[in-house]
Amino acid sequence: MSALLTTTMEEMHKVIAALKAGGLRHQVKVIVGGAPVNAKFAGEIGADGYAADAGEAVDVCKHLAAEKYR
Repeated sequence: MSALLTTTMEEMHKVIAALKAGGLRHQVKVIVGGAPVNAKFAGEIGADGYAADAGEAVDVCKHLAAEKYR
């Protein structure tokens, strides 16, 4: 997920909560980013990863996929 404004950051937490409520959280990896987002925030909301840009997001996805098959 990506947020452009701080006002939309709270929605990220709501999406993760909805995944949990729907019993889907263990099936979905969540990566967050965007101008107002940082790694600390990602950890606070329970995201699986943070990326500062699209290139970094690819690296985070590769890392998360590699963890799945360990």
